[in-house]
Amino acid sequence: MTPQKPDPLPGRNPPGKPAPGKPVPVFDWRPLIFTLILFVFYYYASARQHQAPSEVPYSTFKQQLVNDQVVSVQIKGQQVQGRYRDSERKEGFDFSTRLPPITDTRLLEQIETHQVELVAQSEEWPWWANLLVSVLPWVLIFGLFAWSNRALQNRMGGSGAGGLFGFSKSRARLYENLDRKISFDEVAGLDSAKHDLREVIEYLKNPDKFRRLGAALPKGILMMGPPGTGKTLLAKATAAEAGVPFFSISGSEFVEMFVGVGAGRVRSMFQQAREKAPALIFIDEIDSVGRVRGTGVGGGNDEREQTLNQILAEMDGFEPTEPIIVLAATNRPDVLDPALLRPGRFDRKITLDLPQKKARLQILQVHTRKKPVAQNVDLEQLAGRTIGFSGADLENLVNEAALHAANTDKEQIEQVDFEYAHDKIILGSERQDLLNDRDKQRIAYHEAGHALLSLFLPNADPLAKITIIPRGRALGVTETMPTEDRVNYTQEFLEDRLCVFMGGRCSEKVVYGNVSSGAADDLKQCTRLARRMITQWGMSEKMGPVTFLQHEEHPFLGMEMTQPKDFSDATARLIDEEVEAMVKRSETRALDLLQQHRADLDKLAAELVSHETLAVEEVRRLLNLA
Repeated sequence: MTPQKPDPLPGRNPPGKPAPGKPVPVFDWRPLIFTLILFVFYYYASARQHQAPSEVPYSTFKQQLVNDQVVSVQIKGQQVQGRYRDSERKEGFDFSTRLPPITDTRLLEQIETHQVELVAQSEEWPWWANLLVSVLPWVLIFGLFAWSNRALQNRMGGSGAGGLFGFSKSRARLYENLDRKISFDEVAGLDSAKHDLREVIEYLKNPDKFRRLGAALPKGILMMGPPGTGKTLLAKATAAEAGVPFFSISGSEFVEMFVGVGAGRVRSMFQQAREKAPALIFIDEIDSVGRVRGTGVGGGNDEREQTLNQILAEMDGFEPTEPIIVLAATNRPDVLDPALLRPGRFDRKITLDLPQKKARLQILQVHTRKKPVAQNVDLEQLAGRTIGFSGADLENLVNEAALHAANTDKEQIEQVDFEYAHDKIILGSERQDLLNDRDKQRIAYHEAGHALLSLFLPNADPLAKITIIPRGRALGVTETMPTEDRVNYTQEFLEDRLCVFMGGRCSEKVVYGNVSSGAADDLKQCTRLARRMITQWGMSEKMGPVTFLQHEEHPFLGMEMTQPKDFSDATARLIDEEVEAMVKRSETRALDLLQQHRADLDKLAAELVSHETLAVEEVRRLLNLA
């Protein structure tokens, strides 16, 4: 059976056919005309050179004139050209000479005496030549600027930037008649944020309703949250729900190397929005231009700060009832200038947190809606395992599962594909390291120690899976899965967590009588958690209910920010001693539990060496736990 030729890809046209609605390309005559002009110019120049008269001395010309050998003469300035009486030339002149510096008063008399035809021409250029000389340089200069403008415009990505003459034009992308598919129904979770934005939608749809009562909605709404939580998608959905023009731009697109460009683009963007009102302006990553002023180069008066000043001035210029709303997004609200956050600017703040379990389930359902998902896929169980995932992470999870299913030639995405995608995102790709038997057994005991403490400690997170397959930078991983999203941590839970961190190191000490470098990351996490318990949460009897800030975690980015130390060196020593004591107590507790369950430890390690990966159900069955 002969396979049929596939149809052209969407968006492409069959060979030889122009795209519908587009003009057929026309032949460009300009290179041909330019070549023809050059040919005519060189032909004329060579012809003139071929017909040029011979240069003779002035005395020879006078002698030939006296001998009646000259029939005609043309005088143009100091240049004299003429023809001989018996010349064979059909056109042009036979000879050429120049008048001497001293005026020859008898020349005209001799010309009249010998009846020589005389033609006198002015040395001045005709009017059209003078005009051409005056205008042509300016035409060339402006042509050069126009060519540079077009070339620079193409290099900057099209006409949106305005080219050389339009740096200060707005680069905001305008979306009109947004697809109604981008609606709040497509934005899973974020219920509180959508509730706040519905007021904006109602105001943009029916501004007269608010004007009659003298109500004015906030001019600016600042959306704050970790990366990937849907800030940009929520802004587009708001514009689509309201059915108004949507101007979208990133904060970094305002700033260029030329001073004043950013402020000009701000003015241009707000002017376009006023012409399209009611409208919605969305500035993504506003922290790139909205940072605290006074920290720039040259006394704080740099291009970024001028752009910020213009944004503040434009937002102040809104009329109270002008139907224009400015939405902005950032994951660094701590660096924004206070003038941006005061009432009258971005006076309403919306925090977009990482989705909870219910919201994660809704997001997974949205992203799997148009994919062939097998019936055995448990999205609710997957939502429970993806604590800390943002909406973008969940979308990536579904895509990775689809890629794995395609690579294994499946017709549907199965549960095992989602498990693979989850492990790849959390733990990293499987490494092809060939571990020797000694290292493999030690890693098995290390992970078995973590797993047993997760099973036997009452407040620890439940065990989900154990593996000794190297992934990423880890030689083995013990995965735990909380039964619910936690927003508050008790001291009992944190102390059990410290024990779980120490489980791998303590297991090696129980079995081998020594420790290895495999517990380096466990020790790092254990020490960091113990220090936070003592310095931030007041969970030390010796230090008391006092906060000693030295490092503070960023609320959205999860990174630690250094704070100025506000305690003495003696207090710092006490903190170090208390952290050491807390970690050692956790180690002692973990050692005691593992020694009590030594038989279970050996059994679980042996099973791991044999199977490499065990689910929690297999572990419970192996240890005869209910």
